[in-house]
Amino acid sequence: MPHDFNPLLTPWCAVYRRRRPRYPVGGEHPPGPGFWGLINPQWGLCSKGRRQSPVDIQPDKLLFDPRLRPLHIDKHKISGTLANTGQSLVLRVDQDSKHHVNISGGPLAYRYQLQEGYIHYGTHDNHGSEHTVQGQAFPGEIQLYGFQRRALPQHVGGAAQGAGHRGHLPHAAGQTTPIRQLSVRALLPDTDHYMTYEGSTTHPGCWETTVWIIINKPIYITRQELYALRKLMQGSPETPKAPLGNNARPLQPLHHRTVRTNIDFFKAQGKNCPTMYRDMHYKANTWADNELF
Repeated sequence: MPHDFNPLLTPWCAVYRRRRPRYPVGGEHPPGPGFWGLINPQWGLCSKGRRQSPVDIQPDKLLFDPRLRPLHIDKHKISGTLANTGQSLVLRVDQDSKHHVNISGGPLAYRYQLQEGYIHYGTHDNHGSEHTVQGQAFPGEIQLYGFQRRALPQHVGGAAQGAGHRGHLPHAAGQTTPIRQLSVRALLPDTDHYMTYEGSTTHPGCWETTVWIIINKPIYITRQELYALRKLMQGSPETPKAPLGNNARPLQPLHHRTVRTNIDFFKAQGKNCPTMYRDMHYKANTWADNELF
């Protein structure tokens, strides 16, 4: 890996239904994730849920599922607004566009429309991503959220992007910058392999209506771009507060959930690993003459 670049994790998040989190009035940063389920009754799943995200992906416990299809992502370009909300960096996609970016295939039974996302990153390279792989965190994570169009009320969504942005970043809470003609498909890594599991949103109220698709290849951001992200602040320009980074929710227990993958790497190595593949075929018995009677 080149020393001038840092890898970012790029999961897709497909949500069956959507609710926008309501933060305290005045742009104040909500209490830490450990208190989310206590300060708002509608966020009860944050402390009591059994299918919460993010999780640690353990390669030796992945279940190969041969029925997982390739993902399909529309090639349309999107425009929108990159916003510093004081809690996250979000790209809100222009919903008036004639063409929308949809994702289908993979573990998804329906088509999902890209609407919002979050950029999570740390103030140091050894942490920042929400999901981890075998306990190893990445400097950052770009989460792209898609929603079932027919199950949604009218709202403004968003999508996050990192290394592809060349404009000015919104330095303080409440600031925005326009994004024009962004190709989401070109932003994502060139691979058909992924991991997937049933989970939740990683912001209040942690709704367990989510299918996570974690692409098995990182994208890269330059050190200069990562440094620019780390300069962003939570507060307003008049009252700047702490840096916007370190905005990852802590890891959540799997609670016996299965993380599936379309990567059959153990088969190529001749190893015996958990799989959902069933080798079903007919086989003729060999009969001896004295066994017929």
